[in-house]
Amino acid sequence: MIKKEKISDKRTALLNATLTLVNNHGFHNTPMSKIAKLAGVAPATIYLYFENKQDLVNKLYLEVKEDFSNCAFEGYSEDLSVKKGFELIWFNIANYKLSQIKETNFLTQCDNSPMIEEEIRVEGLKHLQPLLNLWQRGKNEGIIKPLTDYVLYAFTIYPLSFLLGMQERDIHTLSETEKQETFKAAWDAIRM
Repeated sequence: MIKKEKISDKRTALLNATLTLVNNHGFHNTPMSKIAKLAGVAPATIYLYFENKQDLVNKLYLEVKEDFSNCAFEGYSEDLSVKKGFELIWFNIANYKLSQIKETNFLTQCDNSPMIEEEIRVEGLKHLQPLLNLWQRGKNEGIIKPLTDYVLYAFTIYPLSFLLGMQERDIHTLSETEKQETFKAAWDAIRM
């Protein structure tokens, strides 16, 4: 049992080191040797858990995406109205993005980089399926504008990345009142 915990700890250490280094230096300036050093393991240890750097980054992406999705849909039920369901999901995502800085920055880099393989990106999108289903229901019921999911995401969720950037640079931090107003603006952008 101890051996299994130790293995898990090394894998976790490698994922955390990759997350930190990619956020600080980008994908291409994060060699395996630096990952191993920051994780406190021998470089060969990486290959016990991952085939190569691409495999490591892809698996990290999927784990972070899954964690993001678990937070995004916490408390969500398909029984909620479209607006209430979207409000719950939106606030969960806002709270995640504004508090899980390292993970959010990593996902943003992944979204804007060819480093993530397309099949992995598609697999990551499956984690957002409840939101996509909610939007489809809203379109079917005439509550949400008949826009593509990409446009809906761009007008509702993506602005949170900009606001995170402002928070990180100590330019502006959203108050709870501003979060409410920001949600209202996001909802107004997509509702019929």
